[in-house]
Amino acid sequence: MFKKVNKGLLGLALTMGLSSVQAAETKQVDVLLIGGGIMSATLGVWLNELEPGMSMEMIERLDGVALESSNGWNNAGTGHSALAELNYTPEDKNGNVEIPKAIEINEAFQVSRQFWSWQVKNGVLKDPRSFINSTPHMSFVWGDDNIKFLKKRYEALQASPLFAGMQYSEDPVQIKKWVPLMMEGRDPNQKIAATWSPIGTDVNFGEITRQFAAYLQTKPNFSLKLSSEVEDIKRNEDGSWRVVYKNLKDGTKTETDAKFVFIGAGGGALHLLQKSGIPEAKEYAGFPVGGSFLVTENPTVAQQHLAKAYGKASVGAPPMSVPHLDTRVLDGKRVILFGPFATFSTKFLKEGSYFDLLTSTTTHNIWPMTKVGIEQYPLVEYLAGQLMLSDEDRFNALKEYFPNAKPEDWRLWQAGQRVQIIKRDEEKGGVLKLGTEIVSAKDGSIAGLLGASPGASTAAPIMLTVLETVFKDKVATPEWQAKLHQIVPSYGTKLNGSPERVAQEWAYTAEVLQLTPPPAIPAATATPAAPAAPAKPAPSNPAADMAL
Repeated sequence: MFKKVNKGLLGLALTMGLSSVQAAETKQVDVLLIGGGIMSATLGVWLNELEPGMSMEMIERLDGVALESSNGWNNAGTGHSALAELNYTPEDKNGNVEIPKAIEINEAFQVSRQFWSWQVKNGVLKDPRSFINSTPHMSFVWGDDNIKFLKKRYEALQASPLFAGMQYSEDPVQIKKWVPLMMEGRDPNQKIAATWSPIGTDVNFGEITRQFAAYLQTKPNFSLKLSSEVEDIKRNEDGSWRVVYKNLKDGTKTETDAKFVFIGAGGGALHLLQKSGIPEAKEYAGFPVGGSFLVTENPTVAQQHLAKAYGKASVGAPPMSVPHLDTRVLDGKRVILFGPFATFSTKFLKEGSYFDLLTSTTTHNIWPMTKVGIEQYPLVEYLAGQLMLSDEDRFNALKEYFPNAKPEDWRLWQAGQRVQIIKRDEEKGGVLKLGTEIVSAKDGSIAGLLGASPGASTAAPIMLTVLETVFKDKVATPEWQAKLHQIVPSYGTKLNGSPERVAQEWAYTAEVLQLTPPPAIPAATATPAAPAAPAKPAPSNPAADMAL
């Protein structure tokens, strides 16, 4: 009996000891950032600028930051500004090319350029060449209908100062000057057309993320927890959130109480939003789409191409299948990527679980998913066709852009996973949402980012929107307003309606970021304009994008 009592006392002591350890590990922070990618890192830097005393903690499941979608090898690195991406300028039923989405995307990227410029000036980001490089953006098409569309697109974009300097040509000699690698070996009788913009960029979002995280780690009020996976998110009685996460190396668990939680976990964001229990998350489901690229690291080949050349989706294929031949600067060297080729996995992250799709499916979102699956049959058909592609099929697709390509120079690379948003809709049951969407609790105490396109290239303006949503009162203060205008001089200005401001912003950011000097903006450039359209605009085709 004595032994039993001793065992009981020992067990009680151990339990009390463990409880005290657990209690000791519960921390309080102002902001908890879940996910170590470009979004969380950008928000962390924004908050450090605006409210330096704010305590922050970042939790990342992998062994380092920027190892998932933000990794340079897991995305196309396009500084999305609609200079080349044809899916941002759809045609309406009357054949008019619509440019509002292109203007929106371009204006957002100008915010990113200004934000990064401020960080370079203040030593947060180091050598600009380490993360951004001038890379002309071009659209490249063949066939009468596609050429007609591209010319109309070019003419429509001339109304905006944001697209000044863009050139159009159907002359093979001129196009060969722009992209010799794409023209050598091409049928001289093939009808082609291209637009060319010298102010495009290639961006290494992984490098930006790493430099942001390194800077934040120098601050005493910031901590980074790697190899740590969130297991639970619950609301406390005082309205704050208790987040429980486990160290994947030693199994220890930690609790952190946060006044505000941001979920920037890429494909993992939906599951974590669902775990929080906020009713807003019930409106959403996700469908994972992966992508692979053909890659050449042969320096002889890579030095012959300096452009991000975007084509047009094949007849019958959805807009998200837009192929592009891209110059990239990764790991300090120039390479070329071609794709993307769609892949499918039930994982929501490249380093995720095969059960991600299943565990994200609930009684609230299964019907919207089913409806979208039925109504988006062309997408399902396209994905099925992509999965059946052989190596020869992929290489033949490459040769449409690079006729003299040699198989021995190329390898297939599996890039990241993107989760397309499906949202419940009262009329249709469910709709496929294109772009990114901020989902937040009614009181703004927790928010997450869902979706893919245009993704990382607009991280700065997207996180600015988070600030305006969650910290609305602070954003309205003179102190925050002054700082916001200092960081982003064009803040609150529609650049499309101000050619002078566009010229100023281009010149400033090009100098700081060491980019190609911007072109002159014609004095006659108008404020927002679009091709003639009927009084009641006809519905347009969706501007889908895999954002890879």
